Amino acid sequence: MRSLRRPLAALAVLAAVSSLAACGDDTGSEEAGGVSCDFAEDPMGASKEVDPPSSRATETGAVSATISTSIGDLAATLDADAAPCTVSSMVSLAEQGYFDGTTCHRLTTDPEFGVLQCGDPSGSGAGGPGYTVPDEITGEETYPAGTLAMANTGQPDSGGSQFFICYVDTRLDPAYTVFGTIDAASIQLVADVAAAGTVSGGVAPLTPVDISTVTIG
Repeated sequence: MRSLRRPLAALAVLAAVSSLAACGDDTGSEEAGGVSCDFAEDPMGASKEVDPPSSRATETGAVSATISTSIGDLAATLDADAAPCTVSSMVSLAEQGYFDGTTCHRLTTDPEFGVLQCGDPSGSGAGGPGYTVPDEITGEETYPAGTLAMANTGQPDSGGSQFFICYVDTRLDPAYTVFGTIDAASIQLVADVAAAGTVSGGVAPLTPVDISTVTIG
């Protein structure tokens, strides 16, 4: 099976060019007042300084989001019931402008492994927000076209800000936190980018996908 990896420390840039990742266990316990989230400090530091989210999930249900990009607006629905800590983190980052002015740095074009990876202000594939996000997986995850899911280092509970968009039904182990979907029109926008391919000798999309803002609601 394929993998998706946000690389570790000194191997960051080279690892990012060849792989993406996410894995995990179900974390975040139900307590009075909502789900408790352990947003631990990331020793790799922050690519862009932001405040960490609340230690309790702030979102529930379906949360609408618009990812405004150079190829058009991607209309997303975030599933805070399935991934409350992840969605709360993504909402917090969006509201602090973390994703503004960033570039989606990686595209894969395999017929069964088609993803666009975004969310790193450094553009290297190694960056994050300075904290980690706990895994929220069941072991039953699938990754059909339109899936939004988290990337991480391949170690448990090491997600951050990087996420990937599946524009085709993608074969992956059920080891990546799924936190939402994009609609059919948005899938087509990403698929059109994939049809143009990647830059010569690299993994970045030939048609740049630059995020101007992520708006919640």
